[in-house]
Amino acid sequence: MTLDLEAADYTLSGLRPFPVAVTTIHEGRANGLMSLSAGSGSIVPEAPRVTISLTKYNLTHDLVSASGVFVMHLLAATPEPALDASLKILMGLGGSSGRDGDKLASFDTKPGVTGAPILLDALSYVEGRVVGTLDAEENTIFLADVVGAGRLRDGERLRMGPAWGKLPKDWIEQYEANHEPQLASARRHRGLAK
Repeated sequence: MTLDLEAADYTLSGLRPFPVAVTTIHEGRANGLMSLSAGSGSIVPEAPRVTISLTKYNLTHDLVSASGVFVMHLLAATPEPALDASLKILMGLGGSSGRDGDKLASFDTKPGVTGAPILLDALSYVEGRVVGTLDAEENTIFLADVVGAGRLRDGERLRMGPAWGKLPKDWIEQYEANHEPQLASARRHRGLAK
């Protein structure tokens, strides 16, 4: 039986409609990225947990591994000024590597209870302290106790499909070019490199 990759992509991508901004800090170095792989890590309402999956290629992965802390932010789709701020966050954290410069310098932040930066233009956030990890070859899945949370504004959550449609074409082209080395790294980690 041949694997239907289109059907797999349709099913799996449907599980990740909300882009999240992930920030962290270790020994004074802060960084962040955009992820489509975050979720709730517990059903216990009085002791919430959060999961994120970060590829080993990213500096944020290394900083979360070392510090054991991160903030996961939802972005706003409404009202219009909040959407503009969300798209700036998406482009700023998703368009380049933290190894090339300070990705958080242009954003308003404040330190959370763990010291990790909270993006003040986000819709909401949960701050996590890592309690477990799963090495998944190309990435690490981090499970964290939620130690802080906040709702920063009213509005609807930004969905990836509509957000992607609002991004400038030249930024998308640059993102896709920058994404190639990450994909190559993931393939190598999984023994799929050609």
